[in-house]
Amino acid sequence: EWLMRLEKFKGPIWEPCCGQGHLSKVFESHGYEVKSTDLIDRGYGKGGVNFLDPSITEWNGAIVTNPPFAFALEIIEKALSIIPTGQKVAMFLRTLFLEGQARRKLFDECPPERVWVTSKRIVCAKNGDFDNNTGGAQSYSWFIWTKGYKGDTILKWFN
Repeated sequence: EWLMRLEKFKGPIWEPCCGQGHLSKVFESHGYEVKSTDLIDRGYGKGGVNFLDPSITEWNGAIVTNPPFAFALEIIEKALSIIPTGQKVAMFLRTLFLEGQARRKLFDECPPERVWVTSKRIVCAKNGDFDNNTGGAQSYSWFIWTKGYKGDTILKWFN
C-alpha cells in the first residue's frame, strides 16, 4: 500500500517474483493491469517463469517486485534492460542493498531516481509466512529507477 501512495506507474506492471500475490493484489486494487509470474508456483500468477531467462527481451511497462536478495542485482539489471526509456523499475529491498562494489557500479551507471527508506520497521515474512514471523530489526527501502535517469539519487523516508 505504501508504494501506491509514494509512486505512480505508466501502463501495466510486471511482478516477476509474485509469490502468493501480495504485491500484485495491491497493484490490481489500485487499478493497474498486472502480469504476475514467479520461478516457483506458489499458487498465484504463472509459475515456472524465470525472469532472468535470456529469451525475455522486452516489456512495455513498469517492473515492480520484492526479489530474492541473492538475485536482486541481476533482476534489476534485467528489468532495466527490457523496459523502454521513461518506465520505472521499483524494488523492495533491504536498505543495505546500498552497500557493495558490484552494486556501486550499477548505481554509478544507472542511479535510482529515489530511494524510499522505512522510518519504522516493517514486518516482512519469508515466503509469505506472516504467522511464523515476529518481525525484526531489518530496515527496508523501495528503490525506484526511471530508465534513462542520470541525476542524483533522492533519499526520502516514509511511514
